[in-house]
Amino acid sequence: MTKAPKKSKIEEYMCISPRDAIFEGKRYPTMSTQISAHITEVYEKIKDNIGKVIVGKSDTIDMLIVSLLCGGHVLLEDVPGTGKTVLIKSLAASRSCEYKRIQFTPDLMPSDVTGTEIMRKDEQGNMQSEFRRGPIFANLVLADEINRATPKTQSGLLECMEEIQATIDGKTFKLAQPFMVIATQNPVESMGTFPLPEAQLDRFLMKGKMDYPNHSEGVDILARFDKFSPLETLKPVVTAEELVAAISELPKVYICREMMGYITSIVEKTRSYPKVLLG
Repeated sequence: MTKAPKKSKIEEYMCISPRDAIFEGKRYPTMSTQISAHITEVYEKIKDNIGKVIVGKSDTIDMLIVSLLCGGHVLLEDVPGTGKTVLIKSLAASRSCEYKRIQFTPDLMPSDVTGTEIMRKDEQGNMQSEFRRGPIFANLVLADEINRATPKTQSGLLECMEEIQATIDGKTFKLAQPFMVIATQNPVESMGTFPLPEAQLDRFLMKGKMDYPNHSEGVDILARFDKFSPLETLKPVVTAEELVAAISELPKVYICREMMGYITSIVEKTRSYPKVLLG
């Protein structure tokens, strides 16, 4: 009796496999082996590369890559010093795409995020308006300590994250593809923080934590960073074109109506469950 091939983590998350999927005893086609192999290859390349820097945290890395492939955004919440920023930098270094970091502070303005119109002289000495793009126009944006900025500045990300565009002074600019925002925040109990409103939290596909490393992981971290930071030598393993191609193949995943009903039932339960404030 031959054993079924072992699924990778990405196949478990996204129900992608060379074989048909089985749900409630019924067999449904998923997608072609060729497409499945391409997405899995992109996933494994990125995860293996991040693993050269980050010790452990496999579930958190899976969450980031799945969100990336799904075109979603991620919110990481934990105390300072747990490696949130290093993890995001490792993801950015694994892709040959533009990366920008925004350090959110109480005095940060929305125009510091999206960009602004400035006046400058042309070669003839005439004043001309010129749009200076903000860091939000990068492919991957790290919104570091997002809850340290005021709600006014936080709201500057709403349109960008939902519609992949930014409107400045009445003009609409499309953002780069692929586009992803990964935000970090300190626990709301920390001093000097502004809790994210529900409208902002709704823009994130997933929310996760880093947590402290265990003893063995702590020793491995000290050994790995003893002489130099491996992040400094990390090279891209996936091009922007490969990433866009993998993302464009995801809609080909077949989802049966029974599965849609199952997902809807879970969502409906959150609206009536007494321990959930807002479903």
